[in-house]
Amino acid sequence: MDQTPLIGPATDPFVLFGEWFGAAQAQDSMAEAMCLATVTAAGRPATRMVLLKDYSPAGFVFYTNSHSRKGGEIAGNPSGALLFHWKPLARQVRIEGVFGPVTPAEADAYFASRVRESQLGAWASLQSQTLPQRGDLVARYREVEAKYAGGPVPRPPHWTGYRLVPDLIEFWQDVPNRLHDRLVFEREGSGPWKSRRLYP
Repeated sequence: MDQTPLIGPATDPFVLFGEWFGAAQAQDSMAEAMCLATVTAAGRPATRMVLLKDYSPAGFVFYTNSHSRKGGEIAGNPSGALLFHWKPLARQVRIEGVFGPVTPAEADAYFASRVRESQLGAWASLQSQTLPQRGDLVARYREVEAKYAGGPVPRPPHWTGYRLVPDLIEFWQDVPNRLHDRLVFEREGSGPWKSRRLYP
């Protein structure tokens, strides 16, 4: 049996993530899809799929309506987690940490890059609130469409981004005999990353 780890030695988890993410983008048209886990103030977890929009040593960013359920949960309990699963590569990455808001300038820049229909939708949707009938959403969209006809669509004040600042990043590589390779990076505060391997 080959004793060589499939995940090579690494000292910077963001460099390794960049290599894996790049490989995933070459194989998967939705490589940026990630499972977002939030927790209520009472400790009840919830998950949903969102899209990674940026990452750097500062953290992993996604955008949403701050009035949504996930926005409310992050406001009440900033602890959270992300999970990437890239089946074509038989890999996954788990990330744990604390959420914080992106800057208004970052939110403005990303909102401006969205297609106009998505910008209008951000105004029209009362995300996570009860929708009596779909026609109500369509009517709100038409109202916003008329309001901003012929001009730019500004970013709604409740539409912003969140950055997960990680304190744990785990890389998992599938092995056919189930002797999977796992490498986890952890750090305390802004201290250095320390890595160790885990039994599968």
